[in-house]
Amino acid sequence: MYEGEWRKGRASGKGKFSWPSGATYEGGFKSGRMDGEGTFVGVEGDTYRGSWSNDRKHGYGEKRYANGDVYRGSWRFNLMDGYGKYAWSDGNVYEGEWKNGVIFGKGTLSWNNGNIYEGCWDNGLPKGKGVFTWSNHENMKNDERENFEVMGARKRSSSTDPARPRLYIWELDGEAGDITCDIVDKAEAASMLYKNQFGGPPNGIGQFQKSPCSSADGEVKKPGHTISKGHKNYDLMLNLQLGIRHSVGKHASVMRELRQSDFEPKEKFWTRFPPEGSKFTPPHQSMDFRWKDYCPMVFRHLRELFAIDPADYMLAICGDDALRELSSPGKSGSFFYLTQDDRFMIKTVKKSEVKVLIRMLPSYYQHVCQYKNTLVTKFFGVHCVKPVGGQKTRFIVMGNLFCSEYRIHRRFDLKGSSYGRITDKPEEEIDETTTLKDLDLDFVFRLDRSWFQELIRQIDRDCEFLEAERIMDYSLLIGLHFRDDYSGDEMKMSPNDKHCLDKRDSDIVGTFMRGYHLLPDMDWVMEGRGPHLRLGANTPARAQRVSKIEIDQFMGIGSNHSTPSRSGGEVFDVVLYFGIIDILQDYDISKKLEHAYKSLQVDPSSISAVDPKLYSKRFRDFIRRIFREDKR
Repeated sequence: MYEGEWRKGRASGKGKFSWPSGATYEGGFKSGRMDGEGTFVGVEGDTYRGSWSNDRKHGYGEKRYANGDVYRGSWRFNLMDGYGKYAWSDGNVYEGEWKNGVIFGKGTLSWNNGNIYEGCWDNGLPKGKGVFTWSNHENMKNDERENFEVMGARKRSSSTDPARPRLYIWELDGEAGDITCDIVDKAEAASMLYKNQFGGPPNGIGQFQKSPCSSADGEVKKPGHTISKGHKNYDLMLNLQLGIRHSVGKHASVMRELRQSDFEPKEKFWTRFPPEGSKFTPPHQSMDFRWKDYCPMVFRHLRELFAIDPADYMLAICGDDALRELSSPGKSGSFFYLTQDDRFMIKTVKKSEVKVLIRMLPSYYQHVCQYKNTLVTKFFGVHCVKPVGGQKTRFIVMGNLFCSEYRIHRRFDLKGSSYGRITDKPEEEIDETTTLKDLDLDFVFRLDRSWFQELIRQIDRDCEFLEAERIMDYSLLIGLHFRDDYSGDEMKMSPNDKHCLDKRDSDIVGTFMRGYHLLPDMDWVMEGRGPHLRLGANTPARAQRVSKIEIDQFMGIGSNHSTPSRSGGEVFDVVLYFGIIDILQDYDISKKLEHAYKSLQVDPSSISAVDPKLYSKRFRDFIRRIFREDKR
């Protein structure tokens, strides 16, 4: 509910907005968004008083967390950035510089026992020159690593001297504010390290588990809205969760070799879920519905192949956390739902799409078994819900390509065609959750030689598979994480600043790649803990900005043989996430008619609806133009 001033049909001026959850905001508005000075009070009791810009904390402000922590200082797009002071509820205090929501630059950390560290920080950890002052005034300089050991949430080292204390800084799950720091002895450090690495301590103390998709960038805007009671699809979500819990639990203990009959279209099973429960189903608060499972044994094997633990799968989809519904259906009319941990995506599909998937299931299974680096969508299940007296809703469960501990700053859906392939959003409304299209692309991506060669090989394999199955209209979905926060301010840096940034980024890239080795099937595996690198996930690259003329050339509007210039255009170190999506559209009569109709209006080669063989060739040619081997 909004109460306050309006201008041209939008909230503008002073006002108060209340959410159904109980959260409130009171302060300035501009063009329907929180802007200016205002106070936000969260459901858990956390409050923020300060400056806002475009619905985000931006400028100076004070945030008081529900656990008693307080931060006063500068904010930038919802993250602590600039100079600020963070006071923990236990009396520990940090005062100094921040960047992207973490301690970065010069600052002083004071413990409640009188110990003080004053010096340089990098990504939440002491780095470079610094002085540690014990409460008994004995100083220890940080110029040499062996003087004292630093253990952190991302970089850890172990001390060879059992008597030497170590600084341990770590962050719990949840929002900013859940940060703990202390000087610990060897036994305590081992206990903390055990908790952070293995999800549970040896003596049953509380667990600290990190989601594989949680971002290290602080408060990040997540797409979609949580489905709560009263939502039009609330009952559908409950039915879906009940059905998946039943399906996965039923087949979790049954593991046998697949038979040819497991792939047949008739391999589908109906189960009724009455509200009062039955011999096979639990009682529930939703309406009476029926649940259909398609080829359950095949998808049981696929989940195992993709290393999806049954318990994790059920907990993510069927746990206490509700699903998130993306704000608007896609062009196809499908609705998308995300689990709260971002690992799994659920998409409603048409009957024809289910038929295509079941038809191609034997070939799909063989393909993903043969090529571990395949970029095609990972499917985990196909199901149907039918309320008594209602309509059937069919849906598929698949992996979320952007499940990452890195923040996704830009995302593109690319087909290699140009007709209608541009976002319809005004520039001021485009943010990091907006999916851009072919004509919005203003980067080419330079990969290390081994990555590039494997990408081209795998694209060829996947396109040959899709072409053989008569599939077309698929896309390459790409997500970019800029290693250094991507913003207009950085585009205006001086050459000297850029030199420093490039040097620091090259150090980051070196650290990022250290400890990884390349297996014969091109899977990157880290020796020890850390993000798993493989083609399409955590892939290191450089993104080079290109001009509109070069983009036209990529789309075939200019010369077909042109390549992006190696000179000019900003270059950014990035982490890429990409994969082939929307692979359930075959070249049926509707697509043939679409091709015939649009061909009368525009160049036939510029439209998406073309024969699978031509689509495959155009798609591969396009990938070769936007991905280049990095000669650096």
